[in-house]
Amino acid sequence: MSADITLLRNIGIIAHIDAGKTTVTERMLYLSGAKHRVGRVDHGTTDTDDDPEEQERGITIFSACVKYTWEKYQINLLDTPGHVDFTAEVERCLRVLDGAVVVFSAREGVEAQSETVWRQADRYSVPRIVFINKMDREGADFDSVFNDIGPRLGGRPVAVELPVGQGPTHVNNPFRGVIDLVEMRFLQFDPETEGKQVTVTDVPDELMDDALLWREQLIETVCEIDEDAMALVMEDQEVPVDVIRKALRKGCIEQTIQPVLCGSALHGIGVQPLMTAVGHYLPSPLDRPPVEGVNPKKTDQQLSRKPDPNEPFSALVFKILPAKTGDNYWIRIYSGQLKQNSRVYCPNRDKKENVAQLWQIHASKKERDGQTESLAAGDICCVIGPRFAITGDTLCDSKDQIELPSITFADTVLSMAIEPENTGDRKKLDETLDMLRRQDPTFRAVDNEELGQTIISGMGELHLEVIQHRLTRDFGLNVKFYKPRVNYRETIGGTADVVGVCNRQMGATQMFARLSVRVSPLEDSSAPAIVFDRLPADSLLQGEPRHAAIQELRDRAEGGGVLAGFPLSGIKLEAYDAEVSEEGAEEVAFRIAAGDAFDKALEKAGPVLLEPIMKVEVTTPEDYMGELVGDLQQRRALIAATETRGAMTVITAHAPLKELFGYSSAVRSLSQGRAGSSMEPLGYQAAPEEDAHSFQF
Repeated sequence: MSADITLLRNIGIIAHIDAGKTTVTERMLYLSGAKHRVGRVDHGTTDTDDDPEEQERGITIFSACVKYTWEKYQINLLDTPGHVDFTAEVERCLRVLDGAVVVFSAREGVEAQSETVWRQADRYSVPRIVFINKMDREGADFDSVFNDIGPRLGGRPVAVELPVGQGPTHVNNPFRGVIDLVEMRFLQFDPETEGKQVTVTDVPDELMDDALLWREQLIETVCEIDEDAMALVMEDQEVPVDVIRKALRKGCIEQTIQPVLCGSALHGIGVQPLMTAVGHYLPSPLDRPPVEGVNPKKTDQQLSRKPDPNEPFSALVFKILPAKTGDNYWIRIYSGQLKQNSRVYCPNRDKKENVAQLWQIHASKKERDGQTESLAAGDICCVIGPRFAITGDTLCDSKDQIELPSITFADTVLSMAIEPENTGDRKKLDETLDMLRRQDPTFRAVDNEELGQTIISGMGELHLEVIQHRLTRDFGLNVKFYKPRVNYRETIGGTADVVGVCNRQMGATQMFARLSVRVSPLEDSSAPAIVFDRLPADSLLQGEPRHAAIQELRDRAEGGGVLAGFPLSGIKLEAYDAEVSEEGAEEVAFRIAAGDAFDKALEKAGPVLLEPIMKVEVTTPEDYMGELVGDLQQRRALIAATETRGAMTVITAHAPLKELFGYSSAVRSLSQGRAGSSMEPLGYQAAPEEDAHSFQF
């Protein structure tokens, strides 16, 4: 690691699937000298897509970390998936990164998952720069993508580069280089050297007018950010390059602008300026605010840690890779220093953990010869030794404790039943599923003892398909798989007031309790169920019996609804009155009364089955639009919008997940392979009555 933390950059590559994230990463490694041969996604030879499933499918499934040096900067780079089923990988990476490169395809532009990852970056306040890739593809349109970033993503793009030409070599004006608008020079990249050889010349006269127009917009933005630049412009003086870069860096870190570059990663065009821009514009750990947390012993006491080696140690576990020799814990060190063969504290588990080994990471493995004695604030590394911590947990100094905010992941939307072919495989299956749970926080596995099956849940068809392949191919398990099913939820249709009663003879004791409960729907039907204690302060129900009554309501709310036991959401339960016997309140009696009130409340308010709704985006030539819209309508989809992007039409629809099994294959079939689709979770809505009735026994 560089001794100077100001030269450290922790960045991620984020984008829609097939925008070229992994190819950009691969070019960065090659051009920086970190590797000596360019890997190809379609050949399965890239460093970051090293899992057999990734190589077979040609997509990124698991996030990977690589390190390289460019100019004076030390870069920790996380390559993330683009498919919505693996968006949790993006979530955990953005949680620990200081900056991001957002990649867009020059042909497809801002797509559905582009919006998702941009919102994730907004949520974690991650500064970002933009790279418009595939400028040498048929239909590439720099202006269209640039102009979409503002209205569709709420960003403010600022071009620091301009493409010279667009499209492949056979068009009239093919893509052949970029104009650097900061230094006003023309950069051409030699394809014979995979882009390593760069020719720098003056901007040609025929391109000067266009370049000056874009540079004027750049200078206007710089003047808004930097007073020194404004003063120079007012005096009709040229704004120096270092002043422009200083202003762009300030605006990028404050997230008021996003510098935009362009190129073709596949052919090495424009990647070197992108790496330079990472150093110029994205923040070092010192440029980010101190990390905030709480005292685990006094959760109302706010604490913070600066990215300083002299501060008490604190770090966040953001990924775990199970291994036979000891799980690999990927951590981001926020403050202090971490030494090999030391002890740290995990406040989330109230456990002390061993740090037996420290490793630098390359792709999804420990870097060869990458073991190190110590690392300091700002770095990302692999730790071997902890046993209790899980993804999202804090590791800290046991004498100066802090608990950092964890990582929140979306709920699963699809489930399927699996069972071992024979009882001998049961133990191995349980161990394997436990390992997969540690690795993937969006994967669930619950035993159904009545059926002798295990219910596994994930984020979509592809997610569950990858899990199937890993169980059978990677772990050699003989397992039966059953058809995936949708993860429904339950809520209520109205408000109800009920009285739960316990009036039972138990032995020689007559147990009596009454509890009045009101249930009402929340505005957000997908929000978790909540329980409030509204009992008067002077109520006769106090102490343990009162706590038991409220806890019983919470336990029942977490246990599921009355239709089929699906998770409850969008409801509020309030206990507002209680009646006790003359002998006093009994804890057991009020648990029974609370359970009775819960059942009555849900029945009286009218249980409602909720089904998950997906936002579907289909990109198709105009010729196939009618058939695709008709197919969506047959799937109970609501067409939200249609728009033209270049030669393609984009259909945006909201459709029930239940109707979308195998949809990507249907799109290819209806369009002769010329259309593509993507989807992401949108929310929940009431399911058809026949679906609700099918769960009633």
